[in-house]
Amino acid sequence: MQEETKGLIFNIVHGSFVDGYGVRTTIFLKGCPLRCLWCCNPEGQSFEPELKINATRCNSCGRCIPVCKQGALSLDDAGLIAVDRGKCIRCFECMEVCYTDALDRWGTWYTVDEMFEIVQRDSNYYSTSGGGLTIGGGEATWQADFTLELINKCHEYKIPVNIDTCGYVSDPKGIECLRAADMLLFDVKGIDPKDHEKNTGVSNDVIQKNLKMLSDERKPMIIRLPLIPGYNDSEENLKATAELLASLKSVERVDIIPLHQYGKVKYEGVGMEYMLEAEDMDNDRQEELRSFFESYGLKTQIGG
Repeated sequence: MQEETKGLIFNIVHGSFVDGYGVRTTIFLKGCPLRCLWCCNPEGQSFEPELKINATRCNSCGRCIPVCKQGALSLDDAGLIAVDRGKCIRCFECMEVCYTDALDRWGTWYTVDEMFEIVQRDSNYYSTSGGGLTIGGGEATWQADFTLELINKCHEYKIPVNIDTCGYVSDPKGIECLRAADMLLFDVKGIDPKDHEKNTGVSNDVIQKNLKMLSDERKPMIIRLPLIPGYNDSEENLKATAELLASLKSVERVDIIPLHQYGKVKYEGVGMEYMLEAEDMDNDRQEELRSFFESYGLKTQIGG
């Protein structure tokens, strides 16, 4: 018997209004090839399930420590739970004895049918609002088997599907996912390849190639522009970005995503260091940028 295709999901949001048109269910797949300095979902970067630490919920009982056969858990100087990520094998047995939810997990495996069952529960909202499913991440195209099967399953039941993508994919099945989606929420994080690599960990050659290819194929797209003061908001980058987007054939809207640091608190919980040093963008600057992109004939809004 053939094993069912599974996807590793770290979050499910019902009733989203910011991931495409209408009311949407958004699922977040783990695993991303980029390492953006401003990433607000660091728990979505690894392709494996991860132990989540909610230190503020720890009551210092220590029940979890002897459960860990790897010796990865201890209490820090403040008496709160700490994990040695080098020793942790992600068995999650410690989580089972933690009654305060100080220990949790990021990443649960779902079959396509299991996930479709969850998505379908919201189908009345899709039909009345013009919404549907949005598959984000992480990067959905890097779990291509699961993503493509889920798209096809949704289409069987007339549920539209968006993919939120960084565009960094060269695997044929990953490209097939982008083509199969009804709409793409396509991130553009910078034009200069060197700056892009410095800010995200990868060059943007593949990303721009895919963006232009999908535009030539008239794939409907909403462009998402995360604009980070001091990193990718220079006049040179803004002008080059606007010129590129104005040359595309199927951009329906540009969403300016100003820096927010709501995800900063997640870094400690997943054992990562928050490296970004930037100030939030004020409202006047946001409106200035919206007007700038509109001057190139691009329908533009602030936020998703």
